[in-house]
Amino acid sequence: MSKSRISMSKILIPMLASVAVLTLAGCSNSQDSATPSNTEATETSAATTGEVLRIGTEGAYAPFNYTNADGTLGGFDVDIAKALCADMKVTCEITAQDWDGIIPGLKAGKYDAIVAAMSATPERAQQVAFTDPYFSNTLVFLAKKDSAFDPSKDSDINAHSIAAQRATISSQWFEKAYPKADMKLYDTLSNAFLDLGSGRVDAMISDKLPALQWLGSPSGSNYALKGNEIDINDNFAIAVRPGDALQAKINQSLANIKANGIYDKINQQYFSVPSAANTAANTAQTEPTTDNSNDKDVSTETNTKK
Repeated sequence: MSKSRISMSKILIPMLASVAVLTLAGCSNSQDSATPSNTEATETSAATTGEVLRIGTEGAYAPFNYTNADGTLGGFDVDIAKALCADMKVTCEITAQDWDGIIPGLKAGKYDAIVAAMSATPERAQQVAFTDPYFSNTLVFLAKKDSAFDPSKDSDINAHSIAAQRATISSQWFEKAYPKADMKLYDTLSNAFLDLGSGRVDAMISDKLPALQWLGSPSGSNYALKGNEIDINDNFAIAVRPGDALQAKINQSLANIKANGIYDKINQQYFSVPSAANTAANTAQTEPTTDNSNDKDVSTETNTKK
């Protein structure tokens, strides 16, 4: 850990009326600090303890986290983070961070926790400590509505170009299951959807909920889910530094917001299914058994997400 602080779980800041929002540093290959538009402090409770909980999110993975036109952050992850802060009676300070730098940023002390649709994988658990899961994820394939693309057939998979976001659980799963396929990797999910909608790829593998949101947009109106959902036992959790007492505090607050109904309200706000997605993709299937002798060494994929 490169930065010491009074508490392993949060920094204590006197609540002075004249003090403006503290702009936190982000961690990415291209910049050392986040701009004010990418960092926001939120009074999550009328009676806070005066403490600030610094949270990192991606801000580019709707509906879980995204950046609004005015630079503020929104999404399921952001609202969950704010609900947790309210329960803990602390002020949320949430900053956007490029995905590739999000774990390094936590380790460097740029923020205290990551709430960013992060899968709790064994590889990541070697670097961070995970809370209890707060969301379960499945994978889906998308293609044009009138496409005969059938992901249940290996021959169809190998005969089409398939888009996915780089360094994600979905791309990692696909590379393992179909090592001979023509996979097109993108730095962001939005760029993958852009090429799918432009016809530059034939199909796409994605987390279910971002896929549903895109299908409900004008760009995705001519597309649909194909085949069955893929259940890979993928759970999202909040990451903190190993040994941080914040892990137990977040677990308690997470249990509290589930018990008092706040979690359900946030969940219902974001995860309605658009009619455009009503296809055969309704039943979860288990991960196929494949020969993984040519697979990429996933031990290096410590920053993989959905």
